[in-house]
Amino acid sequence: MVPHHRLLSYTLTQPPAAGEGIRLGLWQGTGSAATADAVEENLLRLEQVCAHAASLGVQLLAFPELYLSGYIVTPDLARQLAEPLDGTSLQRVAAAARRNGLAVACPYPERAVVAGEERFYDAIALFDHSGRLLRNYRKTHLWGPDEKRCWHPGYLHPEEGPAFSVHPVNGISVGLLNCYEAEFPELSRRLALEGAQLILIPTAADTWAELSTGQRTTQPYPDVSRTLVPAHAFQNGCFVAYANRCGEEHVNGQVKAAYLGNSIICGPHGDTLVAARAEPTLLMADCLPGDYGPSHPENTTYLKDRRTDLY
Repeated sequence: MVPHHRLLSYTLTQPPAAGEGIRLGLWQGTGSAATADAVEENLLRLEQVCAHAASLGVQLLAFPELYLSGYIVTPDLARQLAEPLDGTSLQRVAAAARRNGLAVACPYPERAVVAGEERFYDAIALFDHSGRLLRNYRKTHLWGPDEKRCWHPGYLHPEEGPAFSVHPVNGISVGLLNCYEAEFPELSRRLALEGAQLILIPTAADTWAELSTGQRTTQPYPDVSRTLVPAHAFQNGCFVAYANRCGEEHVNGQVKAAYLGNSIICGPHGDTLVAARAEPTLLMADCLPGDYGPSHPENTTYLKDRRTDLY
C-alpha cells in the first residue's frame, strides 16, 4: 500500500505525448536513515510509489537527495551504506522503472573506484522507462564541512566524463543537479546551454539536522524554493523542479533531522505550477514547453544575448 499522502497536481486529461512534454512526479515524504533496514524500507516505498505514480500517468518520478540511505549519515556510515551503480539496490530501482514503464531519478550513496582509489559520492541515478541507465550524476558542489566529511566531489578526474549533460525522457531534455547546487546560477545556466528543458534538483533542505559531528544546526536551511528556483527557471527559460523531504528523519528510532517540505515545480516564466505543503505529497505537473511563448518582446532571450567575451 502506498504511504498516506496528499496528491497535488497540475495536469491535463492525458499525459503529454512524446516530444510535447512530460508528466513529472516528485515524491515528498518521510523515512528512516543510516541503517540497512532503512535502505530496505526506502526501497519498498520507492517500488510502491512507482506503481502508484504510473497509474496516474507519471512519466518521470523523482525522489529527494540520498533517498535510499536517508540523508543523515556519518563518514563511517556513508562508507558502509554506499553501493556501486550496478549493485542490488539500483537493480531494484531499474526493475521498478521497467515494470511500471516510467523514468525514475533515484538519489543514492555511490561507491566507485575512480583514478585508482575507492571513492564515495552523493549521486543520482536516472533510469528511463525501460530501466536503462541514462545518467549517473555525482554531486559536484558539496555543502559545508559536513558533506565534505562524508563524500568526494564529482568530476575531478577525466575518466568520469563531463559533469553536465542532458538526457531525453519522453522526448524532453532533462538535466540533473543536487540540493546545494540549486543555489549556483552557473550550474543551471550550464545545463540550459546544453539544451535542458527541465532541470531536476533532488534536495534535503532541513529545519534542523544533527551533523556527523553530533552537533545540531543552529538555523533552518534557506527556503530557495520561492526565490532561486523560480529565478533559475525564468532566466534560463526552462522548467525547474526541486524535490525535498518533509517531516522527521529517524536513525534507529531517534529523530536526527526535520525537513522543510518545500518541493516545487516551476515553469519557464518563473511561474509556480505546483508547490507542496510540509506533508507527505506526490506532486505532479505536466511540463509543456509549447505552452510558453517568449518572456520578452521581440523574442529576446538571455541565452542569445550573453556577452561571453566579458566573462
